[in-house]
Amino acid sequence: MSPYWSAVVRSLTPYVPGEQPKLADLVKLNTNENPYGPSPKALAAMAAEVGDSLRLYPDPNADRLKDSIARNYGVATPQVFVGNGSDEVLAHVFLALLKHERPLLFPDITYSFYPVYCGLYGIDYETAPLDDEFAIRIDDYRKPNGGIIFPNPNAPTGRALPLAAIERLLQANPDSVVVIDEAYVDFGGESAVPLVAAHPNLLVVHTLSKSRSLAGLRVGFAIGQPDLIAALTRVKDSFNSYPLDRIAIVGAAAAIDDAAHFEATRQAVIASRERLTPQLAQLGFEVLPSTANFIFARHPQRDAGALALALRQRSIIVRHFKQPRIDQFLRITIGTDAQCSALVSALREILA
Repeated sequence: MSPYWSAVVRSLTPYVPGEQPKLADLVKLNTNENPYGPSPKALAAMAAEVGDSLRLYPDPNADRLKDSIARNYGVATPQVFVGNGSDEVLAHVFLALLKHERPLLFPDITYSFYPVYCGLYGIDYETAPLDDEFAIRIDDYRKPNGGIIFPNPNAPTGRALPLAAIERLLQANPDSVVVIDEAYVDFGGESAVPLVAAHPNLLVVHTLSKSRSLAGLRVGFAIGQPDLIAALTRVKDSFNSYPLDRIAIVGAAAAIDDAAHFEATRQAVIASRERLTPQLAQLGFEVLPSTANFIFARHPQRDAGALALALRQRSIIVRHFKQPRIDQFLRITIGTDAQCSALVSALREILA
């Protein structure tokens, strides 16, 4: 450690992103990227924006993008916040809405950036264990807290709660902000956005990295009632007034507006997931129910780390977590049908 580091930096345990190997002919199923490209309308909008206007600052409010989101999600523009990927949006959420005297609550197995933000901002937290089938139990969140956050569907398990369960959670915690991180909801889950109108303590966070095929653009957003959005804006304007560049604003707006491309690609991913799941089951894998663009699976007779290594040797990359309770699971991104077939063939060979 450098003597120039602050005490905060010394104490941090940073988030470890999924590997981005620079290998040719790789079947990359480890970071939940969409196997299908972005909307052609989004690509055209971004290409048109590349010109002399890049000498000018972008709109600090990203009104064009906010209007598109509001129109497509049935909310008012003041109910929308945008940022440089949902990770930045979440970072502002932790500081603006989740830093209180009582501890923040989230699952013991969930998005591993949550404890990182708590360390960065000095937020106390408690984890609630998933049940024996790796599902979130709403009753575990019926206790004093400074806020609640979890993905729905959860990551890395892929299991989702129905909308009725989210509503019970909101009713049980009227004095706390409840953040539902919906990075994967478009692949079969139920969005909590319709609950925002009746629940001033609800904030729903989305990303364009998954179902909109724009992981490389870095755009995320949140939907909530205006006072929650105002808190996020105060933090954003104290940190970076221009988090989205001109290209990102027009590209993201066009992607949000292209409903046909969004529907076609997400349905293709869902169909591939539904084909892959029984194929893995036939090979002896236990596969958790998933409404995400990935599946979480383990084989009762094979070590997950050894399976991941054997796949890597065949140029197929999946995600293996060494965290307790899930160290025998593999998280497998849903690729194209050809990529899924390559995975199944490799696993059949390895298991034989």
